[in-house]
Amino acid sequence: MPYRLGSAARAEGHRLHVHETLGSTNTEAMAQARAGETGPLWVVTHRQEAGRGRRGNSWASLPGNLAASVLWPIAGVAPDHLAELGFVAGLALIEALEATCGTLPDTGSGSAARSLQLKWPNDVLLGGAKLAGLLLEAETLPGGRRAAVIGFGVNVAAAPDGLAAMSLAAAGYAGGAEALLEHLSDRMAAQARAWDRGRNFADLRAAWLARAAGLGTEIAVRSGGHILRGVFETIDEGGRLVILAPDGNRHTVTAGEVHFGTAATAA
Repeated sequence: MPYRLGSAARAEGHRLHVHETLGSTNTEAMAQARAGETGPLWVVTHRQEAGRGRRGNSWASLPGNLAASVLWPIAGVAPDHLAELGFVAGLALIEALEATCGTLPDTGSGSAARSLQLKWPNDVLLGGAKLAGLLLEAETLPGGRRAAVIGFGVNVAAAPDGLAAMSLAAAGYAGGAEALLEHLSDRMAAQARAWDRGRNFADLRAAWLARAAGLGTEIAVRSGGHILRGVFETIDEGGRLVILAPDGNRHTVTAGEVHFGTAATAA
C-alpha cells in the first residue's frame, strides 16, 4: 500500500513527498522551507538513517515504522504560542493511533484507548512503554520568515532493543504505517484548525491533560544535571510542566526528561 494523505488533509491543501531513504525527515522538511516551501508539506521516508529526538538524542527508525515530518505554516502564530504546536501534534497522533488500530488486545492497562497516553512533553505511551516520539523544530529563515517542522516517529512494526519501548505489531496491530499516516494527516489538520494559531489552546490543553500519563503522581524531571521531584500537578497555559514539590512549592519546567514511579525514585 503506498503512502497517501487523508482526504480531509488533501482538501485543506496538504501535500506529500515520499522518499525511499533519507537521513532525517525533519532535516528534509526544513530544507524545503529554506527553498521557499511554506506547507503544509508532509515528508515521509521508508528508511530513515539519521533520525533525531529531543535534546540531540538519536531516534532509531526500524523498517516498517513511520518516519514522517510536516512543514507547518506558522504565519500569524505569535512566538510565545509556537511551542503549543507540539501539543497539537501529540493529540493528533494519539487520535490517529486510535482511529488506525481500533481495539488492540489488552496490554495490561485496560483497553487500547485507556493505555494510549501522552507523556510530557513529546511522547506517546502504550501500556506504559514508549510507542512514539515527536520533535518540533523552528527556524528563522533569511528575510525573517519563520518555519516550523514537526517530526513523528512511531514504532509500528518494531521497537528498538534494550529500551522500555513498545510497537503496534507487538500489541496485535497487523496493519502498516501507511494507514497511520492517512489518519495522522487528517487529525493534524483538524487539531490545528481547533487550535487556531494559539487562540484556543485552553481547550487543547484540557484535552491533552485528559490523556496525560502520570498526572497526579510522583515524578522526577531531569534537566541537565538537575533533578526535580514532586507531584505532576498540571501543565500551565504555556504548556510548561507544573510540579508540586515536597516542600509545598510549585515549580514550572520548560524542558526535561520525565521519569515515573520507581524510575522517578532512581532518577
